[in-house]
Amino acid sequence: MSRLTHLDEKGQAQMVDVGGKAETDRTATAEATIEMLPATLKMILAGGHKKGDVFAVARIAGIQAAKKCWDLIPLCHPLMLSSVTVDLIADTELSQVRIEATCKLNGKTGVEMEALTAASVAALTVYDMCKAVDRGMVIRNVQLLEKAGGKSGVWQR
Repeated sequence: MSRLTHLDEKGQAQMVDVGGKAETDRTATAEATIEMLPATLKMILAGGHKKGDVFAVARIAGIQAAKKCWDLIPLCHPLMLSSVTVDLIADTELSQVRIEATCKLNGKTGVEMEALTAASVAALTVYDMCKAVDRGMVIRNVQLLEKAGGKSGVWQR
């Protein structure tokens, strides 16, 4: 098993030194789902929410979260992301929204945390905007789907 890179030889937290690593194209895609009452999803899709376009606000929140990941997660590097996409896909049969976030850059460290943060915050934003009508919503399955680039190459769930 590999050692934890965020711990030094004494077991103390450290920010990983990426200074000697090569810059490569890196991408990561993560997802989250939020389950809700059918009436809540219907309201979102009909555009009838008093707070505005739930998907548009959640998309922007996810993009901003990816950009601020280094500020939210200790020991993450500030990254110059070249692209962040956040897609919200409604599934009326399951009464849920699947959120997929993809982050890209050319750099020395991966963008997995940025993609996971984007998907999580987008789901939290849907919850925040809709909690007045549906406090029972459940956020599930926040997970990395795929990453590519760097020394370890491609990983897929």
